[in-house]
Amino acid sequence: MTRKHTRAGKFFTKLLLVVLGFAIGSTIAELALRVSGYSYPQFYQRDEVRGLSLRPGAEGWYRKEGEAYVRINSDGLRDREHAIAKPQATFRIAIIGDSYCEAFSVSQEEAFWSVMEKQLEQCDAFSGRKIEVINFGISGYGTAQELLTLREKVWKYSPDLVLLAVTTNNDITDNSRVLKQTDDIPYFIYQGNQLTLDNSFRNTRGFLLSNSRAGRFGAWLSAHSRLLQAIAQGQRGLKVLLASWRAKHSNDSQPAATPASKPAETAKAPEKSDLFARSAELGADNLVYLEPNNAVWNDAWRVTEGLMVEMRDEVAKGGAKFVIVTLSNGPQVLPSAKSRDAFKNRFGITDLFYPDNRIKALGTREGIPVITLAPELQEFAEHNNVFLHGFGTDIGNGHWNVSGNRVAGELIAKKICEGAFLK
Repeated sequence: MTRKHTRAGKFFTKLLLVVLGFAIGSTIAELALRVSGYSYPQFYQRDEVRGLSLRPGAEGWYRKEGEAYVRINSDGLRDREHAIAKPQATFRIAIIGDSYCEAFSVSQEEAFWSVMEKQLEQCDAFSGRKIEVINFGISGYGTAQELLTLREKVWKYSPDLVLLAVTTNNDITDNSRVLKQTDDIPYFIYQGNQLTLDNSFRNTRGFLLSNSRAGRFGAWLSAHSRLLQAIAQGQRGLKVLLASWRAKHSNDSQPAATPASKPAETAKAPEKSDLFARSAELGADNLVYLEPNNAVWNDAWRVTEGLMVEMRDEVAKGGAKFVIVTLSNGPQVLPSAKSRDAFKNRFGITDLFYPDNRIKALGTREGIPVITLAPELQEFAEHNNVFLHGFGTDIGNGHWNVSGNRVAGELIAKKICEGAFLK
């Protein structure tokens, strides 16, 4: 045997031992994570129509915000199983929205649509019919994906009422490629006065890769391997730490902010034009409280309002009622008026309810019933000195907590029960 073959044999022996050691170590780690109950399941999958959808049958603990055991039903809904055919003497309500409707942060029973369903069962307006609420909410969706959800998923359930739940702090930006800053989802764009679907995301490298055999296998593996879930979670945690570090050093290099204790009326508000120029620093979502003064934001609002009108028309053609519900954002419903004023002053905001009022004005013009929750949720939060958004150390921010879901569900049920649009 030549020296060259001997070296090659030794190399392959060492490589085999490394691979074998890695496989044994990975197996032990996988078993240990399973025994310990560790689970960060992959709830999402690529979708050829909407870009992203929930993975049917996925289940596990969600701990990124709050803590809840989440189950996705066989039709890809964060909900219990529902028969496709509507039972007799049943009034069906389809909820379309984003992460507020998905409500991973709380249990299914605590989600506002479950609370709403229970409350509506006591409503005399339905003449004794059973109430069935079906949740179609998916995190990250804008109005464009919600309209596609109506077309692709909702109609087969024969709803009597379609409720569009609008998260004003990001639904408008979600409808703009420039503001959303991703090519991985479908958009609607205006060509002249006609809204046209742009589903070019299907041709992006990421989508094509995910649809390949290797991509589908990788998705299956990440959905079932606890070890890969732990690695992915570690990467996310590292990204959060790096972002926090960058933000801290960025803040250290900026002039000191106006102290929270300083009266709002004495602090200098930034100019609106300056706010738009500094949108990356301030966060585009915070600019939704200001009347737009540039082409990008005007287009985002125009598309959003156009999609709402189109959804109204399609729901009417389907023989159902249509209602828009604007939800709330954390700053709108802080229990402290001083905290709300400090937020308004920081961004030069005069009206925290600008997006809600604008959508309500659209409803008045177009004959669409609109329920605005934020003003009443603010009143409740201030009167009861309770935070309706956030969990743990991040109280006041993020999604509705258990209290927020409960109060919102009760309010929506009350408005629907009283609403003349049911007649």
